[in-house]
Amino acid sequence: MTTRSEGRRPDDPRSISIETGVAPYAEGSCIIATGQTRVLCTASVVEGVPSWRERSGDGWVTAEYAMLPRATHTRSRRERNGPKGRTQEIQRLIGRSLRSVTDMKGMGQNTVTVDCDVLQADGGTRTASITGACVALALAGEWMLNEGIAVRSPLRERVAAVSVGIVDGVPCLDLDYPEDSSAQVDMNVVGTEGGGLVEVQGTAEGDPFSRAELDALIDLATSGLERLFAAQSRALKGD
Repeated sequence: MTTRSEGRRPDDPRSISIETGVAPYAEGSCIIATGQTRVLCTASVVEGVPSWRERSGDGWVTAEYAMLPRATHTRSRRERNGPKGRTQEIQRLIGRSLRSVTDMKGMGQNTVTVDCDVLQADGGTRTASITGACVALALAGEWMLNEGIAVRSPLRERVAAVSVGIVDGVPCLDLDYPEDSSAQVDMNVVGTEGGGLVEVQGTAEGDPFSRAELDALIDLATSGLERLFAAQSRALKGD
């Protein structure tokens, strides 16, 4: 296969950085950069929950996702009349991922909305959004505890996501855009710090892939997730 970005080996992720406190008006915020992909994640806490959830006594966590018009090489139109199919799919994935690790009974009848806005896209925007959204949610949870809004931390454990795929016949971790667009197999894996899997999205772009290849890709993703959890920990500690 051709040389990967940043001179990476097949099992190397892209460089990652997470800067917190970038949106001072939000209860939690960060910018996550994975290679050339950069996403702004902000968590906003508001009193109240959707009407269908009012009698439960529980809180709610949801997410929205958008790509800025010049996040890519050519300008894309703003989705002024509501999110389109791909955008809806991604923001639902982010929301499901966050809710899988959130204790909504301890946050009262409050809603946390995490907005993920892609500033620059080079592959892996949905996975970077999930990883950064978790950091923003953790910070918002700390704020809720400090303000006496939550009786305990809403976040039970952290969640992150990474892409894997088969490129030129080789299993690779953390695909950038050129790799993603030419991969024979493209897969996104969402997992928890405790080793659980939240969602696995895998697609063969040509010939079907084998069970052995699936297992190899999951193992590769697991190693990548461990590095993302370490990056989240450093960011939340202020390192």
